[in-house]
Amino acid sequence: MRRALYSTAAVILTGSLFVAAPADAGNRHQSKAKPVNTSKLTKAVTVNNQLKTLRQLQVIANRNDGNRASGLPGYDASADYVASQLKKAGYKVKRQTFTFAFSRDLAPAELQQVTPTARDIETAAFDYSGSGDVTGTITPIGLVIPPGEAGSTASGCEVADFPPAGAQPSVALMQRGFCNFGVKAANAEAAGYDAAIIFNEGQDGRQELLTGTLGEPVGIPVVGTSYADGVALAEQDGATVRVFASTEVDLNRETSNVIADLPGKTKNSDQVVVVGAHLDSVAEGPGINDNGSGTAAVLEIAKQYTKTKLAKKAQRPVRFAFWGAEEKGLLGAEHYVANLTDAQRAKIYANLNFDMIGSPNFARFVYDGDGSDGDAGPAGSAEIEKVFTDYFAGRRLATAPTAFDGRSDYGPFIAAGIPAGGLFSGAEGIKTPEEATLFGGTAGVAYDVCYHQACDDITNINTRALDQLGDAAAHSVGVLALSKQGLYGDQRRAKASAKKLAAAAARGNGHALTH
Repeated sequence: MRRALYSTAAVILTGSLFVAAPADAGNRHQSKAKPVNTSKLTKAVTVNNQLKTLRQLQVIANRNDGNRASGLPGYDASADYVASQLKKAGYKVKRQTFTFAFSRDLAPAELQQVTPTARDIETAAFDYSGSGDVTGTITPIGLVIPPGEAGSTASGCEVADFPPAGAQPSVALMQRGFCNFGVKAANAEAAGYDAAIIFNEGQDGRQELLTGTLGEPVGIPVVGTSYADGVALAEQDGATVRVFASTEVDLNRETSNVIADLPGKTKNSDQVVVVGAHLDSVAEGPGINDNGSGTAAVLEIAKQYTKTKLAKKAQRPVRFAFWGAEEKGLLGAEHYVANLTDAQRAKIYANLNFDMIGSPNFARFVYDGDGSDGDAGPAGSAEIEKVFTDYFAGRRLATAPTAFDGRSDYGPFIAAGIPAGGLFSGAEGIKTPEEATLFGGTAGVAYDVCYHQACDDITNINTRALDQLGDAAAHSVGVLALSKQGLYGDQRRAKASAKKLAAAAARGNGHALTH
């Protein structure tokens, strides 16, 4: 999963414990619909079988320098494995190949203060950083200490912000804020600086070590650090630092999506449900939680969907997708959506996304389709959210919304107006005491302390999270595939209305239709 910001302000509660929010008046007719029984599918999707997939992904990473990153052999082996499993389950499998701008660290980045006092500083290179080993004088660029509102700091956002770099090596010290990291880095390079440091902005949630992507390559080394370390550097006039980064950048690296459909037709063939998870890891580790957990759940749902013969009862087709290059910016999902024809795009009924569902210190986060905790998704997203919250409420399990901000593979779908939803068990964010009470686990600790690290391996999975969220994922697929009524519940009402109108016309009351 890409580094994301999310909120857990609202928790879904019931009269006795937990309940979903009531439907609005316009959807009251939905309550008359017969519930879809998904128990056959949820029982068939077991933790044990998901763990078999996760162990295989770990083996693949072990054989390929410890990772499964897009553009590297471990990803290709992962895609081969998933494709073979889907073919055995009866799916027609397509490999959708695309090129992307690849980058990775060839060696860990280093940041040291040389003068006036020597010390090592925790750091990481940004994606698409240039390589270099630069020792130079720090120049603060438009810093705001203490900071104002989150995202307001304009440090480095204009080339005019930078004083002349001078003849000796110079290092620009910038602060996270108003513009993206790539703009800051490109401006520093254009102004003649030999390296750049970008530190976190300083508000709550913006103080830890800063990592991220520049979006496109620059020619100078660019590293991140924490707010505290950035402030410490800024407060020392004329401090000298050493910035080191060793990176590989390839603007035309090849990778692929794995897309699986069942042969044959369903009743509503123009209502395709796309169920997705990103298959790639970061280059730093095997990615067993991020996103082996989502991959394992989606693959197992696909296999059991045919094995239980529920696919024969489907009201609409289900397409299972495993996205490449998510960690480089949702690139696989973006490529898929961008290359749909207008007719193909119009046939996509909904997107379900599962990105990290086995976090060790997990929470049950549901994407906020109705906008109760932020921006709402396209029409239909609220109904998808309710599928999940109703499911958990029926099992007396708390949920909380997570920001529907497009920072996982559902993003390109909602940008195209396609309703979406899904589950998330937490990444680098810190679990609050309130969340520990609701979900269990440990307050004050990250949901996944191994997020984007080498330790995100087979030991980094909470099987209870995989059980609960995996079953909810299976339930959602079953509901969207098997429901005769669908998300909106308007088919029966439309038929009834047509009959009433016809009867009124036959009685000579057609004038009523003019108002």
